Amino acid sequence: MTGFALTILLGAFLLSLPTATVDGRGLPVIDALFTATSAVCVTGLVVVDTGTTFTTFGQVVILLLIKVGGLGFMTFGTLFAVLAGRRIYFRERLILQEALNQNSVEGIIRMVRYIAMATFLVEGLGAVLLAARLSGEMGWSRGFYMGVFHAVSAFNNAGFDLMGNFTSLTAYTSDYFVSLVVASLFILGGLGFAVSLDLVQHRRFSALSLHSKVVLTTTAGLLVAGVLLVYSLEYGNPQTLGSLNGGTKWLASFFQSATARTAGFNTIDIASLRVPTLFIIILLMFIGASPGSTGGGIKTTTFAAIVLMVRCIVMGEENINAFQRRVAGQLVRKAMTIFFISLTVVIVSTLALTITEGTPLLPSLFEATSAFGTVGLSMGLTGQLTLAGKIVVIITMFTGRLGPLTLALALGNNHRKTNIKFPEDKISVG
Repeated sequence: MTGFALTILLGAFLLSLPTATVDGRGLPVIDALFTATSAVCVTGLVVVDTGTTFTTFGQVVILLLIKVGGLGFMTFGTLFAVLAGRRIYFRERLILQEALNQNSVEGIIRMVRYIAMATFLVEGLGAVLLAARLSGEMGWSRGFYMGVFHAVSAFNNAGFDLMGNFTSLTAYTSDYFVSLVVASLFILGGLGFAVSLDLVQHRRFSALSLHSKVVLTTTAGLLVAGVLLVYSLEYGNPQTLGSLNGGTKWLASFFQSATARTAGFNTIDIASLRVPTLFIIILLMFIGASPGSTGGGIKTTTFAAIVLMVRCIVMGEENINAFQRRVAGQLVRKAMTIFFISLTVVIVSTLALTITEGTPLLPSLFEATSAFGTVGLSMGLTGQLTLAGKIVVIITMFTGRLGPLTLALALGNNHRKTNIKFPEDKISVG
């Protein structure tokens, strides 16, 4: 928690320097803090346009902040310690185990090395592919720079772009190559490194761990459901899918369904979406990516655990089962805790934005959920935020990136134990 906060403050200081902005005046403190928080929390919400406001120095600072935030402060620090040949002590390994959502401390340094290698290879390949495509219209040097920036931003689910004028990737709505490369990067980044390693090692679905099976099935289910819903709801909307041909309609629907899971890029205008579609995207943003990934939200496994619990109760089953395995009750209780803390954060943030900004409920809810899920999509509210609104969103992004349960445990007294057991009694529910 402290490491993330210090990284954000350092980033805010660098972005406020005159050399960071094109006009040579640097960003105002609150805007620098907002941008640094958005970068470290890999959110992508911006109060100034990244492509036209910042110099190359400022953009590189943002890119480095994205890397630290995407890999995680502990992972990033451990990677440098390993490269320097320093010994990693058991306490640090335990912290890494929690940070990477691993069940055991065994092989945790191996996991860090794999994360570094996988990140380098995937981002490198994405950068080459995007550079090859963009260099045709921008020149090789500019195309290569744009390819690297957007590959890193996409894989880390950050959503920052350099296209200018807050347009994101709307100029590439019909470009299959750019859309599919960028979408592949943030889907891979959102799966989680443990799942990626499991797939590399076993390759067969039946041989995967229960965690990987739940992540892959939930991710696929949410992605398909999102595509079908966006396509059907926006099919006749002339401001979004209505003006596109059949194949491009499916491409844009796929991209918006995938990006809602914490990526932050968009190929169609978010503010022009119909209300039911916006509600679907809010739900997808709230669920987010998977544990141990570069994305946010309550996570796919949390959502799956709650669904499995509801199914168990409705079907009258004694145990919560998935893929011929019994899910531990403690994990389900943790999932419910995460869900309700997260819901509370979003509700409080939404209420605060309706008060500070005076905006209707939907834009405020969309902004709050996007900030908490570290998504970066916006209906246009971000650029109009007041000072109080920016502070609300900064706190929400920080909470969403750390994880509500992590923040609650860090601030609360979670070590208190008692031997007192009160008599059991009943209350009526339902």
